[in-house]
Amino acid sequence: MNINEFDFLLPQDLIAQHPPEIRGESRLLVGASDRDMQDLFFSDCISFFHEGDVLVVNNTKVMKARLFGYKETGAKIEILIERVIDTHHAMAHVRASKSPKKNTVLILENNIRAVCEGRDGDLFLLRFDDDYDVYTLMEQNGHLPLPPYITRLANDDDDERYQTIYAQEIGAVAAPTAGLHFTDEILTQLKNQGVIVTDLTLHVGAGTFQPVRVENIADHHMHSEWFEISEETVEIIHHAKQNGNRICAVGTTSLRALESAALSGSLKATRQETDIFITPGFSFHVVDMLLTNFHLPKSTLLMLVSAFAGTEYIRELYQHAIEKQYRFFSYGDAMLLYRAKN
Repeated sequence: MNINEFDFLLPQDLIAQHPPEIRGESRLLVGASDRDMQDLFFSDCISFFHEGDVLVVNNTKVMKARLFGYKETGAKIEILIERVIDTHHAMAHVRASKSPKKNTVLILENNIRAVCEGRDGDLFLLRFDDDYDVYTLMEQNGHLPLPPYITRLANDDDDERYQTIYAQEIGAVAAPTAGLHFTDEILTQLKNQGVIVTDLTLHVGAGTFQPVRVENIADHHMHSEWFEISEETVEIIHHAKQNGNRICAVGTTSLRALESAALSGSLKATRQETDIFITPGFSFHVVDMLLTNFHLPKSTLLMLVSAFAGTEYIRELYQHAIEKQYRFFSYGDAMLLYRAKN
């Protein structure tokens, strides 16, 4: 398929720069199973779930992964930690006028030092001062890495609002944004009507924002992300499937993890990397419903939702969302999608 099949014109003023004033007060566009459309509010999602349905959330927690500093030459640098290797090592993106070479010393805020020990593709292996473990260093000196289309620096409000209320396992550089809409009250109402809420972990990487730079999407090299699905979550899903109940993934990250763990046809508990690239024609084994935000033009996530709900239907939904002035991307509004019938 050609990349231009996943393009659309988005007015810049529809890109949400801030979260809604109150968590959970976003709008919800429901792409109903009969291919109808409904304009609702996020709290209305409760009415679309039945007793015994399963809601799968991603419990990853966003790291304060953005660090600023300079080289010993005085040249400014910006570091985005992608993955923590051990107490003192991390793989990171480094933005600088010239990429650091091996043994280059980087001086960060509060005079913390890091040494570049090598490079693997776009990522640099950094070793940090012995006085700090990497997570402590980020928590004390780092900044929350808002997405590139949010044209402001993170503030104290983002420290809370760019995390889901169930964030637990630290390791992401971007939030699983569909989950940002949930409040304790909404989750409690879902549980009270018999919906089962379970979790998994997928640490979202910066690659989620990388544009597709090839015309034929089959030539795109997908980034890799680490995920874990427990035996408990697998048993809950298997039981629900056996009883004819539906599985709803909260966000494309939850969907990618579930379908990666079921590529053999049967869902299995696992801890592994995935570079799964879901495009139209993909065979889904687990997920029946998807709660998600609106995605970037020509992005792999737009291809994923097109594979899930149907390419033409997604085009119609996105055009409707633009006409109705929905807010787009990470701090934007949400969609509830049903898997297209083959």
